Amino acid sequence: MREAYEIAPLLRARGWRLAVAESCTAGLLGYHITEVPGSSAYFVGGAIVYADALKMRLLQVQETTLQRWGAVSPQTALEMAVGARRLTGADVGVSITGIAGPGGWTSEKPLGLTYIALAVPGERWVWRHVWRGAREANRESSAQAALSHLVQYLLPESRR
Repeated sequence: MREAYEIAPLLRARGWRLAVAESCTAGLLGYHITEVPGSSAYFVGGAIVYADALKMRLLQVQETTLQRWGAVSPQTALEMAVGARRLTGADVGVSITGIAGPGGWTSEKPLGLTYIALAVPGERWVWRHVWRGAREANRESSAQAALSHLVQYLLPESRR
């Protein structure tokens, strides 16, 4: 995944370290990041958090957030990204939460719905996607989109 290679010089230029929090992708984002030789210079690790209890315990996602908005929501994605930073001491946290399929969807939260969040000092972003593929394609699309959003954020304004 070319975006995994693109983040390396961008993170190094800022002197930033990266952490991830993954639910529906179950480590796929971290896998792609660590495919890049030398990624240990900027990638500190992260958490795979399927269960709500683990989201709360490891990432300090608020129980009220999960009760009101659900695990697949922009609010939860943002708290996961912030929690990844807090847990690891990283400068930037990226999170993914979604419904990869084939089950778990509702009319309000369709199959393929994914939220990706980014947290850096003083800024937080969240993106909504609805993928149309099967489970593995939805997971891959989510990981790729997370890397693409990170690249776009890290690029100098003149190159965005």
